[in-house]
Amino acid sequence: MHTTITPVKPESIRELLVNYFKNFGVLKETRFEYWGIQIVNFIDSTAYFSMLTIASVFLSEDLGFDDRAAGYTITVFTAATSLMLLFSGMITDWLGIRRSLNITLGGQLVLRLAMVWVGLTPSLPHRGLLAGIIFLLMAPFVAGLQTIFQAATNRYTTRRSRSAGFSLWYLVMNIGAAAAGFSIDIVRKLLHLPNTHIFTLGVISAVLCLLVGKLMVKNEDQLVSPDEPLVVQEEEKKIGRKKPLQIWREMIREPALWRLLVLIGLIVGVRAVYTYLYLLMPKYWLRTIGPDAAIGTLNAINPIGITIGLILFIPFANRFKVFRMLVYGALISSLALFPMALPWTVYGMSIGQAHYVMALLCMVLVTIGEVVWSPKLYEYTAMIAPKGQEGTYLGLSLVPWFIAKTLVSALSGHLLDKWSPENVTIGGVSKTLQQAMVAHDLSYWQRPEAMWLILGTYALASCLVAVFLEKWLTQGSRET
Repeated sequence: MHTTITPVKPESIRELLVNYFKNFGVLKETRFEYWGIQIVNFIDSTAYFSMLTIASVFLSEDLGFDDRAAGYTITVFTAATSLMLLFSGMITDWLGIRRSLNITLGGQLVLRLAMVWVGLTPSLPHRGLLAGIIFLLMAPFVAGLQTIFQAATNRYTTRRSRSAGFSLWYLVMNIGAAAAGFSIDIVRKLLHLPNTHIFTLGVISAVLCLLVGKLMVKNEDQLVSPDEPLVVQEEEKKIGRKKPLQIWREMIREPALWRLLVLIGLIVGVRAVYTYLYLLMPKYWLRTIGPDAAIGTLNAINPIGITIGLILFIPFANRFKVFRMLVYGALISSLALFPMALPWTVYGMSIGQAHYVMALLCMVLVTIGEVVWSPKLYEYTAMIAPKGQEGTYLGLSLVPWFIAKTLVSALSGHLLDKWSPENVTIGGVSKTLQQAMVAHDLSYWQRPEAMWLILGTYALASCLVAVFLEKWLTQGSRET
């Protein structure tokens, strides 16, 4: 059989590009306040992720905590944040977006100032205890702001623009996370300043966010496209202000809530993969690559990749089933830890070079998966949430992120101590982890590779369970 291959005409390529960029036009169906929220999102994400990435190192290097004590301190923060997410959505629904935004940003400003004071005052008694208390007090404000971002994205978009709106929100957050990684290396490696000044950047960020919120976030009405059917317009505009207890009573009667909770439980394992980037990998890289490891730049690979991936993906965000994108994307992310589970020895490479390669492979996989699945979780949650309870449901959709951070924070010191300690004793002689690995003094199950194998297997197994439960988990849901 003779097959004729027709070349692609230049006009077809141009049309493809034109249509691609036209698909971004749906973002015109957003309110002015939506863009104000995204500016706050970028500024705060830069501050938040830089502080989260440096927290364990700050507690150890600046305040003298060991690995376990630093892990427990961060556990208190993340556990409290997880708990607050159960209520912050209700508070946002009750108080409204503007008042909630002012309260959360004001609280963050005060507490970041307090952390700078603790970090820059070596003579201050009980500095470690004070730092732990400050982290604990930050929890409700961190939870509240994340809920506000979610509720505002839903409020200031139409049904048609909502999927692109959530993807853009996630894109902006990751641009901020990339900026956070570079800001850490600027403070530590370029300016040679103490880790405390990363919290100083957080103070400046809180002031800027307050100004943007004051100037740009004023209207709180639900945005509705004028060409939507009248019934849809009336349904969208039904936003009641209910007290938190009333919202809670109504919410627990909803069957969709319990399916959402099961899904949340299943994706905790894959969501934990992202917490390893901040809670395990900085010290792991410093101990395997060396003390000059560019930990901020390595952590910036993921958000930079997500930024590029989401820009490419946003125009097609409405073309795929939400749940399947969510689960299969999570499966890809769960595979990201397996490259680091391979023995580090690579022909012609030093241990530092090999671990840079392993880090790159990990980041590529975790980024591809995250682009596909993470925004879809929030879109799915907004899709099933009853009117007037969007903040509450969207707050719950953030629970796996903070539960994962809580569990990993609690275990991080133990995991590092067992598989990636700063020093090991071999035959009565103390060596750095890197020296012991180069000399092949440790078996596979004593090295960091074993840690990544165990954690990767757990994440993969959770995703496979979600695949098998697809029919039940999607029962009663509706695609937008």
